[in-house]
Amino acid sequence: MFKRLLSVGGFTLLSRIMGFLRSIVTAAVLGDGVLSDAFFVALRLPNSFRNIFAEGAFNAAFVPRYAAKRATDGEAAAARFADEIFSWQMSAQIVLLIAAMIGMPWIVAVMAPGFADHPGQAQLATALSRITFPYLILTVVAVQLSAMLNSRERFWAAAAWPIFLNLGIIGALLLVHWFPNAGYAASFGVLAAGFLQLFFIVWAGAREHVKLRPGRPRWTPEMKGFLLALGAGTVGSAGVQIGLFVDTLIASFLPAGVLTAITYADNINQLPLGTIAIALYTVLLPEMSARLARGDRAGAQKSQNEAAALALYLTLPFAAAFLLVPKTIMRGIFAHGKFSIAAADISATALTAYGLGLPAFVLVRVLAATFYARHDTATPVRGTLLAVAVNIAMKFLLVWGFHLGAVGVALGTSLGTWANVALLLWLGRRRDLLHIDRNFTQALPGIGLAAVATGVAALGSAWLGIAAHLQKELVLGLAIAGGGIIYGAVTLLFRKNLPLGKFAR
Repeated sequence: MFKRLLSVGGFTLLSRIMGFLRSIVTAAVLGDGVLSDAFFVALRLPNSFRNIFAEGAFNAAFVPRYAAKRATDGEAAAARFADEIFSWQMSAQIVLLIAAMIGMPWIVAVMAPGFADHPGQAQLATALSRITFPYLILTVVAVQLSAMLNSRERFWAAAAWPIFLNLGIIGALLLVHWFPNAGYAASFGVLAAGFLQLFFIVWAGAREHVKLRPGRPRWTPEMKGFLLALGAGTVGSAGVQIGLFVDTLIASFLPAGVLTAITYADNINQLPLGTIAIALYTVLLPEMSARLARGDRAGAQKSQNEAAALALYLTLPFAAAFLLVPKTIMRGIFAHGKFSIAAADISATALTAYGLGLPAFVLVRVLAATFYARHDTATPVRGTLLAVAVNIAMKFLLVWGFHLGAVGVALGTSLGTWANVALLLWLGRRRDLLHIDRNFTQALPGIGLAAVATGVAALGSAWLGIAAHLQKELVLGLAIAGGGIIYGAVTLLFRKNLPLGKFAR
């Protein structure tokens, strides 16, 4: 698993690095005000709908069925099943696109009602959203082909295609003088990226003889089962996105630029979350699904314990850094051009709150695979709905009750995710689906020490840099180097107990 995780995580890490570059360029060009807030609403719309109807719900319903069909009925039957799914998905996406383009002013008004207090901001967000929203339908092919390639253990293309979104936005911002303003430039960059992603994933699929052939949607018993699972998954995925919509809604009433500051904190949080959580889920779900389809329950549980240990080993050091050196991180990366030190410090407070929830953000994917691999989409939905309820309640309490601003928004998300983890863990143990094995418990001391030592080393290195009056970028580099060296040393010391496969030797 560790080797396959490196394949997925390597390209995902490259995508996140490009995302960092995109965020740096966007912060410097768009700044932290009305224009940047409007663009991030326009960017969130297609991404949120993609996560609801495509990557989130679709993968949960499609991957276990496609992997099981390949394992039991062969390639031809799996290909027919995939084509039928694609026909239904394209039909639904066309209807959604038309409805969204017509109703965009009302969608923006619901998402960001506070924009009405800033003259012209709602209209700008509407115009930018109409440019970015077609990106959603362009990713439909990419999402399904990625799922099919992942089921064949061809992970690189699915991990690589999101890179083009970053390239598209960066490229467009470098040509900003050709557009009315930077918001329009970034929005057209999103649309261009959708076409680039489509061409790339079709090419990658053709190399593996994986294709999609749309036709007239047909109603079959298999399709009924898939759509029921998709519906349950959509409720679960929608719950997560509702939390993000609430973030946008609340932040729209806060001072201009707070929404942007929260977004950049979440971008940093997405480095370990997007790289590790998605990579683990991508590898774990088809593996567990195929093993369970063959009756290998012990092998499925072993894979899940290994994934959980890897999740903690790879994410806890990031959480420690987010808690101990958030200002060093945000100032070193974003405080350039039109993005001020004050805005970076607001982002840092949100990053600290996200750090409290980072382990939960990753573990919830590992735990959800327990149920999705058994074609149970209802249980993860219950966990997600609980998380959403806690999330929204805590946001309103922390932001408007305790006036915590950006911290309250991020902390509500973290607390809601921990509630989700607790429920999935309890249900999995109660139904005798989750078993913690000896290898997992043996790895915990090394994992915990690596996290604490990394955070303390990063903090000490940052203090040395500040005391020496180094530039903020050099202070960040010193903190990364100090933390990285200590992390490597602890890993070397405890390597035999860590889930590193042949690398432990």
